Amino acid sequence: MTSTTTTHGVPRPTVGITLALISSACFGISGVLARAMIESGWSAGATVTVRIALGAAVLAIPGLLAFRDRRAPLPARSATGTWWVLLAYGLLAVAGCQLAYFYAVTYLQVGVALLIEYTAPVAVLVWMWLRHAQRPTRVTVLGAALAIGGLALVLDLTGEVSMSTVGVLWALAAMVGAAAYFVISADERTGLPPLALAAGGLLIGAVALAAAGLVGALPMAASTSSVRVGDLSLPWWAPLLMLGVVSAAMAYAFGIAAGRMLGARVMSFVALSEVLFAVLFAWSALDELPAPVQLVGGLLIIAGVVFVRLGEAP
Repeated sequence: MTSTTTTHGVPRPTVGITLALISSACFGISGVLARAMIESGWSAGATVTVRIALGAAVLAIPGLLAFRDRRAPLPARSATGTWWVLLAYGLLAVAGCQLAYFYAVTYLQVGVALLIEYTAPVAVLVWMWLRHAQRPTRVTVLGAALAIGGLALVLDLTGEVSMSTVGVLWALAAMVGAAAYFVISADERTGLPPLALAAGGLLIGAVALAAAGLVGALPMAASTSSVRVGDLSLPWWAPLLMLGVVSAAMAYAFGIAAGRMLGARVMSFVALSEVLFAVLFAWSALDELPAPVQLVGGLLIIAGVVFVRLGEAP
């Protein structure tokens, strides 16, 4: 259960959901920007690596200051344990999730890979139940079913889908990374402030992805050609800067802060709104109008998040 204490007079759940929605919007814009970068000659691996490295650079000083000014010392379970958590966050929630999704979409349709990855909230429910004996209520389970069903409609999976076992395994690995993001982000026992966790995780993730590129596991290609985002023609560095600042630094920092206020279960379901934001950004920038079935799916996701929140309320 999450606390209902207030933050500057505003209930923590309200602040948490607001931060989670901002985080989802920041993550959601990455699809349009990354697609534009790839179409201009950048590889997906190079785009993701630079995006995360820029995010780490943006949060480096704020993260260090937050770590220095933290109110409580590192927990008694030792600083070593905390650094292991930070390493797990960088490798699983940042680098691992990105790499696994990149490989998943080389074997599966993008919609199928997304649907598998976004079963992460269900994995979080199961983890919190088995690991921490936090059994979900019937209302929470109902909300989970509505949100997952709505996500399937938003992705509008129609037609024959060619399923690859290798692709499914990569997508499941991405789901594990996403679940790790929600669980670790919400864990206040690490003693790491949100900014410090975001900065450290992004740095570790960037190093891991760069290493994967150096050994040839992740194709790297870049270009200085202009990048077209909808009707706009931008210099190559402009969308890349937005990817680093908005969809990496801001997205992870706001997401971790939201997780601390909402808890892993509620946060993971609110994060499904990222798909809605991605659809809206694609609509506005690329004139890809959502189909009616996608709009219905969006309403189901919103209803599911409301039910999950009601089920988690004390």
